[in-house]
Amino acid sequence: MSKTKVKAYGAKASDAALEELQIKRRDLEPNDVKIRIDYCGVCHSDIHTVRNDWGGSQYPVIPGHEIIGTVEAIGGEVSGFKVGQTVGVGCMVDSCRKCPSCREDLEQYCEEGLVGTYNGKDEHLGGHTYGGYSQQIVVDEHFVLNIPENLDLKATAPLLCAGITTWSPLSHWKIKEGDKVGVIGLGGLGHMGIKFANALGAHVVMITRSEDKAQDAKDLGAHDVLISTDDKQMKEHANSFDFLLNTIPVKHDMNPYLGLLKRDKTMVLVGAIEPLEPLHGASLVLSRKRVAGSLIGGIKETQEMLDFCGKHNITCDVEMIDMQKINEAYERVTSSDVKYRFVIDMDSLN
Repeated sequence: MSKTKVKAYGAKASDAALEELQIKRRDLEPNDVKIRIDYCGVCHSDIHTVRNDWGGSQYPVIPGHEIIGTVEAIGGEVSGFKVGQTVGVGCMVDSCRKCPSCREDLEQYCEEGLVGTYNGKDEHLGGHTYGGYSQQIVVDEHFVLNIPENLDLKATAPLLCAGITTWSPLSHWKIKEGDKVGVIGLGGLGHMGIKFANALGAHVVMITRSEDKAQDAKDLGAHDVLISTDDKQMKEHANSFDFLLNTIPVKHDMNPYLGLLKRDKTMVLVGAIEPLEPLHGASLVLSRKRVAGSLIGGIKETQEMLDFCGKHNITCDVEMIDMQKINEAYERVTSSDVKYRFVIDMDSLN
């Protein structure tokens, strides 16, 4: 298969800084869309993969799965996209498309394993996939998304991960007008959870350890703020929530939060994927409560989210950086020094 060399930014080892590299992209196949990357969000998953925090990273790692770009060329069998169109690519670029999950438009739960936009198995060129910290990407049209024309493109990039990660559980658990929804943790995920729950008509409570985040939460659309370290406040809100969206990205104690749920209601984890503190079974058994998890969203659902964002003019709060500032940005993300998502202006790579 013929290939094209493009500029990219990546890491050659888990302890290495990101630097400019050259990578190869496949030439167009019949169902492919070739995309010039204009903006790429910076996700905490990028950092975990670069640093091999989860194990299994393949080097060089070229991160980036919050991609907004412009169609430069299409394969002969592509029908849904045209040259010059603004499109998006999220966290996956392929799946088996045959298993029950794929047939139900839940490619993120592909039973053969989804193909990540980076660090996935590259069936075309061999080796592993390279992500959006690069000049261009070639993706099968099934995994390319339409971007509503009215949205600010740079602020739309993180919707492809932070957005769909929080939208999917709110949609799946059918959050509706009047529900009391708690969003635990105010970061890249949490700030989108607030915006979506508010737009769905819920009464939104930001749950945080940090009193200094209260005004920011209200500015984003939270109706109330609950300081989780304040026992009095926690007792006042006990057994009152219809749904909890837990965006905390690290190991933590879930038990205090379960006390906030009504009987038969659910807390969904979207942040931490490592072992958590021990869970007291009584918290679940005595009131038939549930702890569940959720992973991004399928392509159909992601398009539904983007269309909802277009209708309600919802985007992420972002800080723009040049590609050359990525190592500094990683340090700021890990110290929670960004409101709420970095986005790379990919023109800087050119």
